[in-house]
Amino acid sequence: MVNELVLTIFIAVFLHAACYYPCSGSNAKINFREKEKEVLDQILGPGRYDARIRPSGVNGTDGPAIVRVNIFVRSISKIDDVTMEYSVQLTFREQWMDERLKFNDFHGKLKYLTLTEANRVWMPDLFFSNEKEGHTHNIIMPNVYIRIFPYGSVLYSIRISLTLSCPMNLKLYPLDRQICSLRMASYGWTTDDLVFLWKDGDPVQVVKNLHLPRFTLEKFLTDYCNSKTNTGEYSCLKVDLLFKREFSYYLIQIYIPCCMLVIVSWVSFWLDQGAVPARVSLGVTTLLTMATQTSGINASLPPVSYTKAIDVWTGVCLTFVFGALLEFALVNYASRSDMHRENMKKQRRQVELEHAQSLDGASDMIDTDSNATFAMKPLVRGPGDSMRLEKAHCEVHMQPRPNCCRSWLSKFPTRSKRIDVISRITFPLVFALFNVIYWSTYLFREEAEES
Repeated sequence: MVNELVLTIFIAVFLHAACYYPCSGSNAKINFREKEKEVLDQILGPGRYDARIRPSGVNGTDGPAIVRVNIFVRSISKIDDVTMEYSVQLTFREQWMDERLKFNDFHGKLKYLTLTEANRVWMPDLFFSNEKEGHTHNIIMPNVYIRIFPYGSVLYSIRISLTLSCPMNLKLYPLDRQICSLRMASYGWTTDDLVFLWKDGDPVQVVKNLHLPRFTLEKFLTDYCNSKTNTGEYSCLKVDLLFKREFSYYLIQIYIPCCMLVIVSWVSFWLDQGAVPARVSLGVTTLLTMATQTSGINASLPPVSYTKAIDVWTGVCLTFVFGALLEFALVNYASRSDMHRENMKKQRRQVELEHAQSLDGASDMIDTDSNATFAMKPLVRGPGDSMRLEKAHCEVHMQPRPNCCRSWLSKFPTRSKRIDVISRITFPLVFALFNVIYWSTYLFREEAEES
């Protein structure tokens, strides 16, 4: 009885297996992830692939390996004028053909193989020639991958952050534009073995809404920069980033405050010349403030040997403030000179009055003591008298006509007051003329450099 039951169960299981596996074998799914392992072991196994040997040229020839490059600019964190450098984060990609890595894609089921170890395959020895500092990103995992396509194409992608040198010409600062380059070259392979080319189509991409605090990225240009040394010619790529400095920041922080300080220094022209403490305090305060402003501007810039546009502006503004202080010194000297001259005139009048009084006293004594008669003037004029009258008449007609400026200045009797009045008009006019010349000169130069 037991044997019959066991036999029945065995037959049932056998029939079920015989029916299930033949029926389901045609519909069973292949695990292509396991196939990836098999393909990788097949093409990269020991003795099958040597990463030290570069790929062959186009169509398997002995020519140089062609590597096409494209980059994606993720962010530009800062552009430093003092150290003349800028920091950028980008996704860097290279693509080349290595026929040794061809594999069966199982009718399109394996689109590509993915690696994270760059040392498993041959890699171009590219480096950034104007790099100061740089690092890759390893959070959470290393931000790098290698894709191997069935026809032997290899795509290498990595995210890196770089600090690159950017020599700047600051003659038009802060109305300037700067060109910062990103240079990539081969370190050891010459152009006979390795050539870098920009990817066709869109080799450089920039993230949308790229924000920089003091600059605007106007455009970028790609170019080639092959270099020749005594060891051979090396392939090189470069991208030029054209940055325009945002002028609104400097207008608010530098130009408008300097204009206000210059105008404040003119207030002393309207104060009374006797208010010495007020005028001296105003002149010295504006001069020190302007000097502090100038030193703060120069502290944020490198000590270059040429004159910048901001140096011309601050230098002229400082000269105007210093001139206002010197004007008060001249007014004070003229005021004391006017007082001295007035005292001398008073003393002279006093001496003349005393002399006249003494002469009058002597003439009175002569008239009372003597019996002399008064001399009568002749009634008939001589020929000399008519000539003197004609001469006086001609002198009256030959006097120059009164000048409007002289007549206006004659309203102010003292020289010190005239200096203040002239300064009230001269200083603003000269400063306005300087502004016209300054802005027309540097704005036209900026447009010329842009064109």
